Amino acid sequence: MRDGDNLIITGFMGTGKTSVGQEIARRLGREFVDMDTLIEAREDMTVADIFARRGKAHFRRLEATLCRELAARPGLRPEPAEGLVIATGGGALIPAANREILSASGPVFCLTTSPDEILRRLEASEDRPLLDVPDRRARIAALLAERSEAYRRIPLQVDTTDLTVAQVADRVMAVADTLPATAIPVRYPDGEYAIHLGRGLLTQSGTLLRQRGLSGQVALVTNPTVDDLYTALVAESLETAGFQVATCTVPDGEAHKTLDMVRTLYDCFIEAGLDRRGAVLALGGGVIGDMAGFAAATYLRGVPLVQLPTTLLAMVDASVGGKVAVDHPRGKNLIGAFKQPTLVVTDPDVLVTLPEKEMDNGLAEVTKAGIIGDPALFEQIEAHGPAPLPWLIEQAVRVKVAVVEDDPYERGRRATLNLGHTFGHALELLSGYALPHGEGVSVGLTAATRLSARMGLCDPALATRVEGVLARLGLPTTYRGHTPAHVWQAMATDKKRRGKTLRFVLPRAVSDVFVTDQVTQADVLAVLETLRET
Repeated sequence: MRDGDNLIITGFMGTGKTSVGQEIARRLGREFVDMDTLIEAREDMTVADIFARRGKAHFRRLEATLCRELAARPGLRPEPAEGLVIATGGGALIPAANREILSASGPVFCLTTSPDEILRRLEASEDRPLLDVPDRRARIAALLAERSEAYRRIPLQVDTTDLTVAQVADRVMAVADTLPATAIPVRYPDGEYAIHLGRGLLTQSGTLLRQRGLSGQVALVTNPTVDDLYTALVAESLETAGFQVATCTVPDGEAHKTLDMVRTLYDCFIEAGLDRRGAVLALGGGVIGDMAGFAAATYLRGVPLVQLPTTLLAMVDASVGGKVAVDHPRGKNLIGAFKQPTLVVTDPDVLVTLPEKEMDNGLAEVTKAGIIGDPALFEQIEAHGPAPLPWLIEQAVRVKVAVVEDDPYERGRRATLNLGHTFGHALELLSGYALPHGEGVSVGLTAATRLSARMGLCDPALATRVEGVLARLGLPTTYRGHTPAHVWQAMATDKKRRGKTLRFVLPRAVSDVFVTDQVTQADVLAVLETLRET
């Protein structure tokens, strides 16, 4: 468990959540939060009074709000603050949404004990509104049965029946220090790979490659900025695992994502003696992932590819799904291939060095993922901003994985991942790729939602919500420098067209998007005019 992770203690009343949480917080020197106590302080009444005056449903809403708030701390960046030790109320994590959002901020431990032991421990406790009944033993048994399925879904369980508070704290802390990272499987017609997601994983790159069956020579493709920050760390891990590492450095930026630059990668691979038993490792953002991936797909008719994304945009988009490409003067990503990686290693810790503007660009793709297929993800950003970041990354990745597994070669549903991209890619092209991809997507999401509303396909309130979320993230919702007619003309190179007919991805609602070619030029130009800054 990392310093920035929360540690969450949950379970039925009387299992020792508060006392164990306080003991762990004392040992770690961390702030302790008891959710019930915090709610009482904010409402200026006891939990029993909240139940009596405002009802159980109101209390559960307070818990849900607090779960999201606590999950968002310590904030966007992994480094600046240590996590909290949190004791939840007994019913706080029964709703799946609460469990998911809070567990994304750190490990969750469920404390258990027998009904008789619970009854004994609560014998002198009067402030228990759910136990305000004549037969407390029967009520405890009934509530435990009601909640058993939710409690079972929490994999980390500690039976506190015969243990002291100190012994329970010992067990929780010992397990927390050895927890593995998340591995998200991705299946495609010819095989399967895993996206490994966890803090500090770059230091385990060599081990992960070995576990995947790779060996020998590897070519580490990166740019000067990332090279200074992370190449030595990754190379040490690889060399410790027995790999020979050749570093191939290319200039940073979309302007260099060309066939000429890929040719320099081939030269580096040849000089290193890279063969089909080795692998190409893409250490960087989406540009590096695309270029290295295209080179891996075409060198020796294909060598293994490993994605090591170092930007949020690459983590949630470019490294997932196997699409690799380079740009052409007439359009973005016009020359490409499908090249599935052998594995993906995603380490959120590297985002601490990512410039704020680049972080914002990635959040545009995270927002897009929420609109396409995850209302909880969209609502979390809408209500609480870009945190907890590891949870946002995982949820966005899962949205994309679900789509690409269903349509690995973009013959149908996968086109929905291009929500906002028809507009965004045109703006990028017109800027000579000076406009960051995330900013283009942000304006594109705004345009696509406004177009859908103009055509009567979605509630206009959806456009307002989407623009509000993007603005909250510091992303643009307007553009400047080009007439609507110029943008329309630039759309002619879009890969999603059929013949001369443009296709657009439009939202009907959050988690309901579709592809259509029934869009008129007049409607597109009208929407673009509303977004144009003069």
